[in-house]
Amino acid sequence: MIRCAVMALALTLTACSPQDLQTILGSSGTPSALSNEEVIAGLKEALRVGAERAVSSTSAADGFWGNALIRVPFPEEAIKVKNTLLDLGITKPIEDFERTLNKAAEAAAKEAVPVFVDAITSMTIQDGFTILRGGENAATNFLRERTSGALRARFAPVVQNATQQVALTSYWQPLATAYNTATLLTGGKAVNPDLDAYVTDKALQGLFTVLAQEERRIRIDPLARTTALLQKVFGVQ
Repeated sequence: MIRCAVMALALTLTACSPQDLQTILGSSGTPSALSNEEVIAGLKEALRVGAERAVSSTSAADGFWGNALIRVPFPEEAIKVKNTLLDLGITKPIEDFERTLNKAAEAAAKEAVPVFVDAITSMTIQDGFTILRGGENAATNFLRERTSGALRARFAPVVQNATQQVALTSYWQPLATAYNTATLLTGGKAVNPDLDAYVTDKALQGLFTVLAQEERRIRIDPLARTTALLQKVFGVQ
């Protein structure tokens, strides 16, 4: 998986035509310059492996819950439920509910690999050079633009099934009931967010956040140059 560091080279070559790229690569003094095809093939490999790493990280046990950057929080539209119950000292049921949200997101993330692979496999040479000319998140943005619709469609039934398996509703209903009881005299009523849609959105956001992190880390990590291909590619810099 470390091979995804090849993306570092790709994302540091800006505004290059195929001919310009060959000139740059051929003038490095390396034994053999890389062809355009090799660079694009390496970029595809980097995208695929980087995506697999992001999926592996987010779909692992506590992949969302254990990562403060992508942890799925209490639904914002129901935050008054959380705040009211916290004021009443009801904390563990809230944490249990939030954990189940994250477990559902982790289950959904597992479905992303084949969608990413399809997008990467169909990437054209022009797509590759568009990424080469792009900014620091160009690869992540490419996959986000090409896969978000397919990922959402694939995630939705998985999230629905996952929320049933982790009994998400059973964690939510006691919170709603407790909130209703606490606000009975004031006429308050618990909101009922679409939990499946909420988890699906957060799973997508978290996955691409981690992918963007991988992209940034890969570009600046020289220790990732551990294969012959990476040594050859990075030798042209």
